[in-house]
Amino acid sequence: MYCNGEWTQGRYNSFIKSILRSGFRRWKPKYDTLAEAFVGRKVNKKTGKLGKHYRCAACKKHHPSADVQVDHINPIVDPEIGHESWDKVVYNMYCDSDNLQVLCKTCHAKKTKEERSVAAKGRAKRKVTSNGT
Repeated sequence: MYCNGEWTQGRYNSFIKSILRSGFRRWKPKYDTLAEAFVGRKVNKKTGKLGKHYRCAACKKHHPSADVQVDHINPIVDPEIGHESWDKVVYNMYCDSDNLQVLCKTCHAKKTKEERSVAAKGRAKRKVTSNGT
């Protein structure tokens, strides 16, 4: 099934996720979310150049465009349940702007770390349940 048996399921999944992510780069609600968080053009402290700045939804500070990311408020894959189906991944990824927020890289990394911790606990729980112990 995975490219005539030449790919592992992991490689196949990675390929599909990559395609979905590249499409999300052009998703209009993503840009609507960025527009809502836009606070104006300011001088970037790191570069000394004038650039767009956005308000982080978590820390409320203003950051240059290179230091912010659009984040899904509700994760694309539920960290407690794990991957259910590609249909659900697509539905959750290509959501309306009310499930998107702009986060600075620091706040986004913190949120991602918390979600990964929950996901690890969910995987461990599912493993114990499937083993019957």
